[in-house]
Amino acid sequence: MSCLRGILPPDDEYYVNSILMIRLFRHYIPGRAMLLLLVEAFIFYGAVHFALLVRFLDTGLAIHAGQDVSGRALVFSGIMVASMLVGGLYDYWELEGGSRGVLLRLGTAFAIGFLGTVLAFYLFPSTFLGRGVYLIAYFSSLVVIAAMRLAVLKWARWEGLKRRVLILGTGHLASRINDLDQNGTISDRLSIFGYYPCGGGMVVNKYVDKGKLLSPEDPLVDLVKRHQIQEIVVAIRDRRSGFPLNELLECRMQGVRVTESSTFFERELGQLPLDALNASWMIFSDGFQTGTSRDFNKRIFDLVASGLLLACTLPVMLVAGLLIYMESGAPLIYRQERVGLNGKVYTIYKFRSMRVDAEQGGVPQWAQQNDSRITRVGQVLRKLRIDELPQIFNVFKGDMSFIGPRPERPFFVEQLTAKLPYYQHRHSVKPGISGWAQVRYAYGASMDDSMEKLQYDLYYVKNHSMFLDFLIMLQTVQVVLWGKGAR
Repeated sequence: MSCLRGILPPDDEYYVNSILMIRLFRHYIPGRAMLLLLVEAFIFYGAVHFALLVRFLDTGLAIHAGQDVSGRALVFSGIMVASMLVGGLYDYWELEGGSRGVLLRLGTAFAIGFLGTVLAFYLFPSTFLGRGVYLIAYFSSLVVIAAMRLAVLKWARWEGLKRRVLILGTGHLASRINDLDQNGTISDRLSIFGYYPCGGGMVVNKYVDKGKLLSPEDPLVDLVKRHQIQEIVVAIRDRRSGFPLNELLECRMQGVRVTESSTFFERELGQLPLDALNASWMIFSDGFQTGTSRDFNKRIFDLVASGLLLACTLPVMLVAGLLIYMESGAPLIYRQERVGLNGKVYTIYKFRSMRVDAEQGGVPQWAQQNDSRITRVGQVLRKLRIDELPQIFNVFKGDMSFIGPRPERPFFVEQLTAKLPYYQHRHSVKPGISGWAQVRYAYGASMDDSMEKLQYDLYYVKNHSMFLDFLIMLQTVQVVLWGKGAR
């Protein structure tokens, strides 16, 4: 990756160490995931040309037929890569299940890809490859990518591919990083060398790995040089005394990246942890942008995406309404007040998934795991997220976006705003049918859940873009497929 230095844009957009971390449209993407996507896109594209050669090798028509196939190969490659995205195969944190889990997701992605390509061939006959060429391309790419994926899984945690990181501090923030390292969240791409106590972080948190505790008597600059540290993460909030400012400056001048803990968590977790946030970082960091052009493009995206979703799911909605009526009668649609953009209250529409008397006395309640108020049909609707579909009409009305933070009820908003810092700022963008928190975290049903989801919502508010909306839309399909977060 050293050959990319001097060619890529400034540090705020790219991270180049042993692994490339790309920030594309303000959203962080691991370099390995991007590289894997590009390699597999090339494999899908090349598989079509290979299939054409094999199919017509005996008739000598390979060269002639190949002149017309590049556009079709791009269509095939694009659909298959999108299917891999939907299957969660570029999510670097999704390595659970080992080789069996990878092959299961791969099989699901290829099944979706098969349906997608067949639909494309039906709607756009000019993209048709021919049965023989298509089947050879489909199965040859499956074999090659499955073999490559198993190899990637084997070498994913090789130390030589990891960035060497030193944590400055031994307190609460350092313990959070230690937890992420121990539970495998960041250990596949970062090698935490140790925890260096100093200044306000002299108190050692009991959850910091004592085996990686460094001596404060060892000069920081010498330590970084000797052990070839590539990044220093400042995990100290109190910097009033004993903070090694000059040493950090010298390390930075020698090319070592120095990263705020807030930026570190944003980059590695896709969230803005409340205990690492401060108002000055939010004020001076990039992001939190709005504008007329962005709002216009967002509105067009909302209308097109919602129109397509309505066209695809209208039969499902009709069946859902019929099943609700057969089980528990009317009403089919549940209306409820929610808080939207800039705190404005509006009425949301959902398929009724609970008993009519679910909230006796009119006191709002959190939905719980295995909630007895949920009907049998409602359990299926919630599991598949079908109960959310009537919100398409909220999008048409302009109360909601297709993608955004999930709206909450005024009763809970009042409680959460009083207890959670920065909660009111999630209302600076329109709420959505799906959102970053929904694809990254389970269903929110408590104050603790709301705090976790707020951290993802703040990330979205800070970094929202059409690119991120598109990724969330693809991952929403993944959530439905794998049943994440439903309650």
